[in-house]
Amino acid sequence: MKAALIDGKSFSQALRGRVSATVSGLSDRGIVPGLAVVLVGEDPASAVYVRNKGIQTREAGMVSFEHKLEASTGQDALMALIAKLNADPAVHGILVQLPLPGHLDAEAVINAIAPEKDVDGFTISNVGLL
Repeated sequence: MKAALIDGKSFSQALRGRVSATVSGLSDRGIVPGLAVVLVGEDPASAVYVRNKGIQTREAGMVSFEHKLEASTGQDALMALIAKLNADPAVHGILVQLPLPGHLDAEAVINAIAPEKDVDGFTISNVGLL
């Protein structure tokens, strides 16, 4: 069997084009998808990822809600933010950037995300659907 070379850049551009077209179609019907990204702390790699996710989200025609929290943020405050994002009709997807600082219970945070808004698919119910 002959190996096939995949042009990742071309594939990525085509995929982004399809996403943008779908978002445009939704926008024509008054729906503007919103992605909320939560970053706790100052991890440099995570900050770059979150920044790029915001750029890509806006380029696709979606709304980007970026929540950058101090590393010292407590569990209760983070859970309250997740509850607020779950209840916000303008937020269609939630992504909590991992890893979280060690004093936070990442599993509890991830499982607090409404399964229908779980962008990463990490909630226990979404993992179970796999």
